[in-house]
Amino acid sequence: MDHKLSVLVQVDLHAQYVHLVITGCVTEANQHALHPVIARARTLIPPVTVTVDLTGAAHVEAAAVELLRAAIDQDHTLAGAGPVEVLVPARLPGHAPVPHHGNTLMGRTRTRAASPVLRVA
Repeated sequence: MDHKLSVLVQVDLHAQYVHLVITGCVTEANQHALHPVIARARTLIPPVTVTVDLTGAAHVEAAAVELLRAAIDQDHTLAGAGPVEVLVPARLPGHAPVPHHGNTLMGRTRTRAASPVLRVA
């Protein structure tokens, strides 16, 4: 199974907030990739709270959240940096079953990604 992370960094131009919106899969094996992103976000506007939002992630492992929180708590290199708030869904989402399509290429099953839809308001 492919466990990829995606991070969207939202910074308010008036220095009110820094949000890290995490999508994809947050696992015990890949949560360490968020550490430098969080550290960098904390230096953007030092007194502001950095919010790490995991509520939009497709898959979140409880162990990954614990490791992420421990790493944030143990990071003493950013003295004077703002606090970090980690938002997790009420129920940690697991993986949905991978759909099986009859498309095969060289003996491997291939799935097609959905095309992005552009909606104009």
